Formats: sequence, C-alpha cells, structure tokens
Amino acid sequence: MTPLQVPGLPQPPEAPHRVSARARLRNYFLTGLVVAGPLTITIYLTWWFITLVDGWVKPLIPRYYLPDTYLPFAIPGFGLIIAFFGLTMLGFLTANLVGRSLISAGELLLERMPVVRGLYRGVKQVFETLFSTTGTSFRTAGLIEFPVKGTWSIVFLSAPPAADVTDRLPESGEYVSVFLPCTPNPTTGFFFYLPRQEVIELAMSVDDAAKLVMSAGLIQPETLPRRYPVEQAVREPAELS
Repeated sequence: MTPLQVPGLPQPPEAPHRVSARARLRNYFLTGLVVAGPLTITIYLTWWFITLVDGWVKPLIPRYYLPDTYLPFAIPGFGLIIAFFGLTMLGFLTANLVGRSLISAGELLLERMPVVRGLYRGVKQVFETLFSTTGTSFRTAGLIEFPVKGTWSIVFLSAPPAADVTDRLPESGEYVSVFLPCTPNPTTGFFFYLPRQEVIELAMSVDDAAKLVMSAGLIQPETLPRRYPVEQAVREPAELS
C-alpha cells in the first residue's frame, strides 16, 4: 500500500501514460512515410511513363511541330497526347472498310515472313486476349492445392484448353487453364491445366488477388469466397453482436 492510498476513500486517478519523445518521433516518421511513400512512387512511375512515351514519339515528329522548338522549356506529356490521338485515329480508321482492307493487306504480307509470322501471331493473340471486353481470360481468381497437399495457392483462371489439348488429357471431367503467379512479381509463374473440381473459385476480383500476391498477404481483400458457407456467414455477425 502506497502512502497515497487510504482504505475506504476514493483513490486518486492514475497518472496518464506518457509517451517518450523517441516514440513520438518514430510514430511521426512512420505516419509521414505511409502518407508520402505511395504518393511519391505514384508520381515517379507516372513521370517515368510520360518521359518514356515522349522519348519514343517526339523523335518521329518534325521539330517545327513541337512546342519545345518555340518555348524556352520542354512540355512533358506532349508525346503522350500525340500517341493517344494517333492510336485513337488508327482505331477509327481500322473500324471502316478501307482500314480493314489495309490491315488485312499488311497481315497477309507478314504471314509470308517465316520468323515474323509466328512472332506477330503470338503478340497479337496476347493483346486481343488482354484487352478484349468479351474475353474470359484472367477474369476469375481461384485456389488450388499447391505446391504440396494441405497448402493452397492463388491462381488466375484463363481461357479453356483447346480441343486438341483436351483430347490428349486424361478423362477427369472438365479442364480449366490456370496461371499461378509468383510473389512478389505476378508477371512470372506457372501455367498448367487442372480439372475444374480441383479449383476453388473466389469471389475476389483479379485485381484484389494480384494485390494479395504482390504484397505477400499483407493487403487482404474484404470479400467472402463463393464457396463460403451461407449459414456461417449469417451466423458469425449474430455471434459477434
């Protein structure tokens, strides 16, 4: 019993916990890092992309069309605007009959080149798959048991296997094409075919799954998997309340 404590009388309130100056400085530094880090990286990547496009496009434009020729300073992003306008016009011209005829003539010429033909086909198929609004590639995330039994990894479901591949696979129901990304770089990984019953589809989007992979599990999505039991999902909020 301390001298200030008297039995039967109200006790004096405890002194508030005082944070040291070192802890405050550490908290201020971490808070500033969390605020400035993403903003700085975003600005840096945006500036890098604009500079990269300007370096590609500006040498193709005559100097008397560039505003840098008449101004004492360079205007960043001018090449990006020209590239956006040029790609939009290319898409507009390709949508009509004359543009389609020119594209078909160019593709016919490339088809006659032995080495360039395969490269062009592969690159074109990748772009059509990634930027197609009606395609099904990488529209769903899932879980598979990998690399050993009892451990689960996130995968992305892509297009179904072709008929010649399906005919060679063992009969085990419907097969799906899956891509298993690596952490923290999801652009590398493994591609293989699996029976659909061995893949658990998730309700999270592909973007959330990619963030989960890149952050090594630090950024968790706030969604429930599609196979999450409905009874458990309803019961848990009631238990918490």
